[in-house]
Amino acid sequence: MKFYCSKCKKEESVDTPKAKCECGGLWKLDYQAPKFDLKKVSSDKWGLLRYREWIPVDRKALGKVSLGEGMTPAIHLDEDLMLKMDYFMPTLSFKDRGAAVLMAHAKSIGVQSVVQDSSGNAGNSVAAYSAKAGIKCEIFVPEGTSPKKIGMISSHGAKVNVVPGSRDHCADVCRSKVENEGIYYASHVFNPFFYQGTKTYIYEIYEQLGRIPENLFIPLGNGTLFLGVMIGLEELLQSGIIDNMPSIYAVQGENCAPFAETLAAGERVIRHITPQKTMAEGIAIGAPMRGDEILQYIYKYNIRVITAPEDGIIPARERLAKKGIYVEHTTAATYAAYLKLLEQEGRLKDVLLPMCGAGLKSDH
Repeated sequence: MKFYCSKCKKEESVDTPKAKCECGGLWKLDYQAPKFDLKKVSSDKWGLLRYREWIPVDRKALGKVSLGEGMTPAIHLDEDLMLKMDYFMPTLSFKDRGAAVLMAHAKSIGVQSVVQDSSGNAGNSVAAYSAKAGIKCEIFVPEGTSPKKIGMISSHGAKVNVVPGSRDHCADVCRSKVENEGIYYASHVFNPFFYQGTKTYIYEIYEQLGRIPENLFIPLGNGTLFLGVMIGLEELLQSGIIDNMPSIYAVQGENCAPFAETLAAGERVIRHITPQKTMAEGIAIGAPMRGDEILQYIYKYNIRVITAPEDGIIPARERLAKKGIYVEHTTAATYAAYLKLLEQEGRLKDVLLPMCGAGLKSDH
């Protein structure tokens, strides 16, 4: 198993502290998972440790770092729609799946200190798992990030830097520190080990339901969950567990939709845009670093990219809350996009949406 560059294909050890290739390309992971088989699931374990057979990190390190993430329920909201309750996590967001695996890898290779940029949830996850791993942590967040998310990050002992400007500018500031000081970049965007954690979203769905629903809605900003879902689905396909891809709807906010704009123009290289103000802060990424990689999946599997109406986010959040489900605004945006699609095209059966973040984290 090794890294290879997404641009020049240069190979590198997975133990490298380099955040990316010298040519500027991001690392991809050369890893072929064993065929998925429910009989090989470690049913005596909880969470991600159940799937240690297909997670390419040191098992002892994962065991030491794990906080019991994963194994979130899938519930029926109505006869057509199921919700995967992925905010039932140690830090109240799905990002714990990726952070557990990434920080287990960091611990196994002797990393002492990490930095990361985030709109809040990923930073909180990395801070928590860094604390569990005994690794020093510093997080950069953009102005406008929920004070409650900032408070949670600080509570884990991480240093928090609030950066004026956009989410993309915040990332630039953090990456400058990585380049200038050589600190390990525990990025949910750059480091492919993160996606080896988020792919377990698909494993769990299959284990819980014995199948994959016909229609999956996935929020799309930097692609943290999207890429994990695609990796997981391809592994199930290659294992003969499923015969075909489900229909996938990638959801962007209408005020920041670079993938939707790129597809509308019929282009194969992601457009970089300037995000407008939006409540869906978690997917407000104007310059997604893995944009072209994500586009390849979109074109390969005819994935639809749809947008959530900005004025539909609060009503969607309130509608979920009236059903007992209290989510943050970015999560509500996915539901708003689903409702918008129903209005435009009519009933859609056998649908699954991820409930990615708890509502208390974005009450601001």
